Amino acid sequence: MGSIGDVVTRAVKKHGKDATMMLDVIRDVQSELGCVSDEASAAIADNLGVSKVDVDGVVSFYHFFSKEPRGKYTVYLNNSAVAVMKGRDAVARAFEQAAGCSFGVTTFDGQIGLYDTSDIGMNDQEPAALINGVVFTNLTPEKAKDLVFQMKAGKDVKAMVKETGEGQNQSALVGAMVKNNIQKKGAVIFAPYEAGSGIKKAVAMTPEAVIEEVKKSNLRGRGGAGFPTGMKWEFTRNSKGKKTYVVCNADEGEPGTFKDRVILTELPQMLFDGMAVAGYAVGAEEGVLYLRAEYEYLLKYLQSVLDSMRNSGLLGKNAAGKKGFNFDITIKLGAGAYICGEESALIESAEGKRGEPRNRPPFPAQNGYMGYPTTVNNVESLCAAARIMVQGGEWFAKMGTFQSHGTKVLSVSGDCSKPGIYEVEFGVTLQSLLDEAGGSDAVAVQVGGPSGKCVAKKDFGKKLSFEELPTGGSIIIIGPNTDLLKVVHNFMDFFVEESCGWCTPCRAGNVILKQRLEKIMAGKGTESDLKEMAQWCTVVKAMSRCGLGQTSPNPIATTIENFREVYEAKLQKGADFVTEFDMNKAVQEYCKTAGRKPNIEGH
Repeated sequence: MGSIGDVVTRAVKKHGKDATMMLDVIRDVQSELGCVSDEASAAIADNLGVSKVDVDGVVSFYHFFSKEPRGKYTVYLNNSAVAVMKGRDAVARAFEQAAGCSFGVTTFDGQIGLYDTSDIGMNDQEPAALINGVVFTNLTPEKAKDLVFQMKAGKDVKAMVKETGEGQNQSALVGAMVKNNIQKKGAVIFAPYEAGSGIKKAVAMTPEAVIEEVKKSNLRGRGGAGFPTGMKWEFTRNSKGKKTYVVCNADEGEPGTFKDRVILTELPQMLFDGMAVAGYAVGAEEGVLYLRAEYEYLLKYLQSVLDSMRNSGLLGKNAAGKKGFNFDITIKLGAGAYICGEESALIESAEGKRGEPRNRPPFPAQNGYMGYPTTVNNVESLCAAARIMVQGGEWFAKMGTFQSHGTKVLSVSGDCSKPGIYEVEFGVTLQSLLDEAGGSDAVAVQVGGPSGKCVAKKDFGKKLSFEELPTGGSIIIIGPNTDLLKVVHNFMDFFVEESCGWCTPCRAGNVILKQRLEKIMAGKGTESDLKEMAQWCTVVKAMSRCGLGQTSPNPIATTIENFREVYEAKLQKGADFVTEFDMNKAVQEYCKTAGRKPNIEGH
């Protein structure tokens, strides 16, 4: 390890002294120095020609960056609702007991740091953790203790992986213990696919004809919003700009979602094919895959796939043999921020900045990545586009429902016997999915992740579709032995943690909602508290700047709507107000210091 100045200089030079590569520079500096100190931030700012405030702002924004050392071995244990369902708390205690420190702290010798993280895309194999970027799944207290023992012995983290998952998880460039858990394959994404077939079909058509074929398919964005893909491409193509970009959103941070992880592992050629199809359609020469930091373990593998496609002529100059079509793809790595799943925040992050959402309009199709027209599509959407080129828009449109065509890849987890990936045709009922996944005894299902809707048993007959039960992919099954309000509280914790803090309704409103929920859970709530919670949900949804705040009250709003009796069972009957203030608790520290016992009985 060199001096801070030398480390920063090497990192900046490696990334071309380009400020848009700031996340990569910071990542490299932290990797070598253990953190990004004030001195390192100042050196990065000087070398990149930006202000130190800009660098500090980026370091403080992302979960996996730190100004203080987080240990030679940094453990990030997932604390999502499903992780808790599967025994996360016992695993956390085992880590703490074995390491000799609590979560949020690094051991005195700087060897081991224990930290919570919101979601790492492993909800089908929880409890799970990242240790120096290496994934460990299906943890137990015994496994946690053994991992700490190996860390204390100085063992290489990758050598701690005893077994690997199936498929490409076993490849030398991945070597992950992650399992794909593909439970059901459909006709669009997981059917056999020949690499390059989509882009070869596309370049035999005009770009306008490609867009028309996608419009004919009625493909809607698979990220949750459901905007027509062909229309988005048409807007981007018709926008004025010297350059045009294709950006793939591979930042699936919604707790309970892991479908993109499996597609990236097993079908990267299909994804990159879809990006090339989009590039040809909109007139782009550059594509950017924005990969969430939690999937960094796939980075070298994905880069090798891109190299292979370049060598075979599918990417690069005259891509797919089409003279004049020059298209290539680079990968940008995130650093841990749920808000970057929002397309404008993702673009900000890809440009090396804090991932804060932009004001809209202008939309990315007009003014996107680097200020140029950009189409932003998610992983599943681009794979579907590649398939549409091969099979045709009419073939795709025949599947599904009136407003929802094709198939949907679902990430199913929670209280079920067969968690994993299910590719189903739009229009399947929630009940049939529950039966297939071994979750028939569910009392509630969170459709669309925390930002979606908590569905009651009376609605299990509804169809998974944009018109009835829309979802970006997350299906969390909640069984009879799981405390629903604890799940809701976990979701609100997540939104409080992940809010970018730009606007007051989201920054403060979610905290108020969480505190009011805690009051009710403690048995101190009244009917007026329940009414005020519903009112706050309306305010936060209506007044927030971006999609995070506009959906963050949903865990409370939809459970009040569909499970009101669960809240009412906790309320103080006949009371207008119940104080939350506990005098004994308030003077506890004083009494401990003074050697006295609290004795507050109303006087």
